[in-house]
Amino acid sequence: MAHALQTLRHVNHAGNSVNPPSPVHVPGRNRLLDLLPEAERNRLLPAMELVHGKAGDTVFERGAHITFVDFPLGAVVSIVVVMEDGASVEAGTVGNEGMCGLPLLLGTDRSSSRAFYQAPGEAMRMPARMFEQELEKGGAFLAIMRRYAQAFLTQVSQSAACNRLHPVEQRLCRWILMSHDRVGSDTLMLTHDIMAQMLGVRRPSVSVVAAILQKAGFIRYSRGVVRVVDRAGLEASACECYGVVRAETERLLA
Repeated sequence: MAHALQTLRHVNHAGNSVNPPSPVHVPGRNRLLDLLPEAERNRLLPAMELVHGKAGDTVFERGAHITFVDFPLGAVVSIVVVMEDGASVEAGTVGNEGMCGLPLLLGTDRSSSRAFYQAPGEAMRMPARMFEQELEKGGAFLAIMRRYAQAFLTQVSQSAACNRLHPVEQRLCRWILMSHDRVGSDTLMLTHDIMAQMLGVRRPSVSVVAAILQKAGFIRYSRGVVRVVDRAGLEASACECYGVVRAETERLLA
């Protein structure tokens, strides 16, 4: 870790974004709903409920029936794998580029993972039965959900490789960038405990790396609030996994 941290201290950056937040993440909108034909979207939206997810609110529990599908508008949902001893690690992140309830698309009404709101915000909620009925009709709705499923599976598989092969400092940069894309704001409500849980590492490791990122001028951190100051620096310090997932998501959801 020492060598990698030294690299972070001396990374060359210009203080500007190499890339702006991903264009598929539009604050206050959901990409999947936006991709639907207008007539179909106008038919579905009145039957959906606008909800406000608070940080920590459950979307579905491991092994429990999934009763609704949430399409985030500005919130961020974490899909986590929980072990027998209570330890957990994030398997995937869902923002307003996607939906939370993928098992229903794949033909089952429950998941071996848990989903909860990592960052608060609004979402459009669709009853599970309504979601299944729309899938049965085929057409644009089914096609769009399938494309999103491929994008999400890319994220999960890339994250698995990243967690095994890349150091925690690169992984934290990647994770902050992904959160920055989805929240649509430079200010992220993230404690060290949450970041450690999502990355599957000990809290002291996150504290050390966060301090390095702050010293480098990439972020400002205070009492559970992370402010992205230099996105270019984060991008230069992240591993290739962020770019791979972002490019595939933009390709599939263009």
